[in-house]
Amino acid sequence: MEEKFISSKPRAKEESIDLTQITLRPFHLSDLDDIMVWSTDEKVAKFCSWEPYTSKDDAIKFIESIETKFLRCKAICHNDRAIGCMLMFASSLDDKSRNKSAEIGYNLGSKYWGKGIATCAVKQIVKAAFSEMSHLERLEALVDVENVGSQRVLEKAGFQKEGVLRKYLFMKGKSRDMIMFSILSTDLQL
Repeated sequence: MEEKFISSKPRAKEESIDLTQITLRPFHLSDLDDIMVWSTDEKVAKFCSWEPYTSKDDAIKFIESIETKFLRCKAICHNDRAIGCMLMFASSLDDKSRNKSAEIGYNLGSKYWGKGIATCAVKQIVKAAFSEMSHLERLEALVDVENVGSQRVLEKAGFQKEGVLRKYLFMKGKSRDMIMFSILSTDLQL
């Protein structure tokens, strides 16, 4: 007869997130403490081009540089607290043949992973991008082949996997294979 072991430890009650409370808004200097929570987290920075922040000055520089670096940069908020970041930038500033495309990127505090928040935020930026930027035909995202969670976020948000770009980036001392995902304006009914 097979024995079954049942843990006597009570399960920690997971915080339920109401996805209708997830919003995208501009960053403010008052978000500094919230930004430091996720920007100092090595798990969050693992697949990002930046290293975990080591001081509030890093976060201040980030906030102050937003307008010059990105087409859009929004705080992913839960009950108006900045729990992550959603970015959109030009696919190529110099190549006018790519001006109908933009790339998105995002990060989210690890405490909020696996709750549907990133998917919700991606859907919001996609809808806003295609409705506010009428010239835009394509949004794309590059995801490290090892970042399975982010791949699932994009798939759930309606992006299609296009293929693997081998040794596409050199990041954090290593050549990285990246997966290209995209969604077209014609894929949606806004």
